[in-house]
Amino acid sequence: MSRFAQLRPTTAELREMAQLAAPIVLVNVGMHLMGVIDAVMLGRVSAADLAAGALGNFYFYVTAIIGIGVLMALDPVIAQGVGAKDEVAIARGVQRGVWLSLLVSVVVSATFLGAGPVLRLLRQPEEVTPLAVGYVLWSIPGMIPFFAFNMMRQVLQAFTTIRPVMIAVIVGNLANVGFNWVLIYGNLGFAPGGVVGSAQGTSLARWVMAIVLVALSWRLIKPRLVPWHPESNQLRPLGRMLALGLPIGLQFFAEANAFGLVTVMTGWMGTTTLAGHEIALSLASLTFMVPMGVAGAAAVMVGHAVGAGDIAESRRDAVAALAVGVGFMALMAIGFWCFPDALANAYTTDPDTRLMAATLIPIAAVFQVFDGTQVISTSILRGAGDTRVAMILHMLSFWAVGIPLGALIAFRFDGGAPGLWWGLTAGLAAAAVMQVLRVRWKLGGPVERVRVDHLS
Repeated sequence: MSRFAQLRPTTAELREMAQLAAPIVLVNVGMHLMGVIDAVMLGRVSAADLAAGALGNFYFYVTAIIGIGVLMALDPVIAQGVGAKDEVAIARGVQRGVWLSLLVSVVVSATFLGAGPVLRLLRQPEEVTPLAVGYVLWSIPGMIPFFAFNMMRQVLQAFTTIRPVMIAVIVGNLANVGFNWVLIYGNLGFAPGGVVGSAQGTSLARWVMAIVLVALSWRLIKPRLVPWHPESNQLRPLGRMLALGLPIGLQFFAEANAFGLVTVMTGWMGTTTLAGHEIALSLASLTFMVPMGVAGAAAVMVGHAVGAGDIAESRRDAVAALAVGVGFMALMAIGFWCFPDALANAYTTDPDTRLMAATLIPIAAVFQVFDGTQVISTSILRGAGDTRVAMILHMLSFWAVGIPLGALIAFRFDGGAPGLWWGLTAGLAAAAVMQVLRVRWKLGGPVERVRVDHLS
């Protein structure tokens, strides 16, 4: 059999990848929708509350994303345990996930206490900063359920059981609307809370979402929590899981800050340029939800194959993930390239903003193909238990290629916002190429299971 034939996924494997990815995409959209709902409801209060909510939400996610990445250590640990049918490893992994979720809840909450000095250091508007700080501080009560939900989500994905997560996200969004209606606008006898009421409502909604998920998945989760394994409390295996997950969190942090810095630099070019940038980025973020879902499915399926000791299947799963995810992004790229004006018109009627957005959208067409490739490739590596090298490659791509090149084109050669976007595109292209090569190397030979209990 030729090497190409060995790598070619079967129709059943492609179908399985798409079927697992689809609900994960819907969950990603639902999680994203909670912030959109907050923004829409705050927009009816005042411009200051809307801006403070956006700023506070940005601070929240740029900080919390490290914790989300740490919990993704559960992907290889649980998925490989499922593939190997190793119930002891699965139970210990879930129990250590509980400890990790509590740890990141405390650490991230502690960083929220410094929101005021950080936002003032970034020279944010004086009328917005106190409101944004209030939003961040009132997000702290929702930290434990937020990370508990993310922990359980990773576990359930490893078992390819996504339906409870979807239902919990839907219920959480409905609860968020209700709590916001009461706490933002001051209904049912409550005082109007504005942006602080939004944070309070979202924190309550996160408790609802986590409780619903526990209730719906208890039959699957309980046997992995009871009885509690004393080994799950040992610090050394917990440290090894942290060492596996922290590079993922730092990788996410580096990427989020790269995009944040580009947004800041675009803001230096004026309001119209920034608005056009936000439109193009919003479109790219929307389509990115699909490869994000495929990436989650890829980590699970590759993890299952590695756990079962079937490296040939892990290679076919990797190819299937890239075919599904990158294929979708290529189709979206064609639409972005062919219809930039129509897409820009859907967002704004301002002619200057529309022109800027229509200038950036074709660049986003190229950008997103590489973006889809890199996120799926890093998830394939995560499923195989390879996180440290992927983090290094990612940081080099964004901070040694993308940001310096974009700034050079934009400011030294007067390339403006398109220059910044071409720099990001170059960074994503570098990440995509290096991560794909890393996948090829990693899956080119034997891949050992992640064993946090038995590492030397």
